[in-house]
Amino acid sequence: MHTTEQRAEIRRRFAAVDTSNVADALDALGRPDQGLAPSLAAVSGTRVAGWAYTIRGQMRPYAGTGDAAKMEACQGVGADEVTVWAGDGHGVCYFGELIALGLRERGCVGAVVDGGVRDLRWLRQHGFPVFAQYRTPVQSIGRWAVTGWQEPVYLRGATTAWVRVRPGDFVLADEDGGIVVPSDLVEEVLDAAERLTTTEVSIRAALADGLTLAECLARFGHV
Repeated sequence: MHTTEQRAEIRRRFAAVDTSNVADALDALGRPDQGLAPSLAAVSGTRVAGWAYTIRGQMRPYAGTGDAAKMEACQGVGADEVTVWAGDGHGVCYFGELIALGLRERGCVGAVVDGGVRDLRWLRQHGFPVFAQYRTPVQSIGRWAVTGWQEPVYLRGATTAWVRVRPGDFVLADEDGGIVVPSDLVEEVLDAAERLTTTEVSIRAALADGLTLAECLARFGHV
C-alpha cells in the first residue's frame, strides 16, 4: 500500500511519460491487452494520469430529480485519483461540469468515461481533463443510474473486447489513447517506461546530430 506522498509522486512521474512507452513496458511484462479502445478520446485537455476510482451504472428509468447513488459515489473520491466511469449507457451523459468541479475540490485529477459527457466548453475552460467515448447534451437523470463504485469495472479495449479496471490501478491517457496499469505492476511498469523515455531522448538527440535511424537502432536498440 502506497502512502499519500508516494501516490502523488508516482502520479507525477507517470504524467511525464507517454502511453506508448507504458504499453511497450506492459508488453514486455506479458500484459499486452491493457490498452483502451481507440474510440476513447480526449474531449477536454490532452492528458489524464491518476489512480483509478471506479464507478459503474446502467440504463434504467427511475423517478426523481437526481441520482443519490452517483452523489454518494463521488463523495469517496480522493487526491490524485481519476474517476473511471463504466456501464451500458447509450446516448446519455454520465458526467458533466458540476460533477467535475465537485470532484476537483476533492483532489480528483480527471475522468475516463466509457460513455457520454457534456458541458465540454466549461470542462475545457476549467482545465479539467476528460477522455470519453462520445458527447451528448442529454442528461442521465431518469435514464441512467449509478449501481456501484470502487469495484472492478470493464472498459472497451484496443486489442481485446474489455479491459478490467480495479480500484487502485493506474490510468494514463494522452494523444495516443488510454491504457490501464494493474496495481501490482505500477512501479515496475513506471521504471521501465522511464527508461524507454530516456532512450528515446537519446535517439532524438543522435538523429539531430546526423546519425541515421539504422545507426541509432544499432546503438540504442529497438524502442
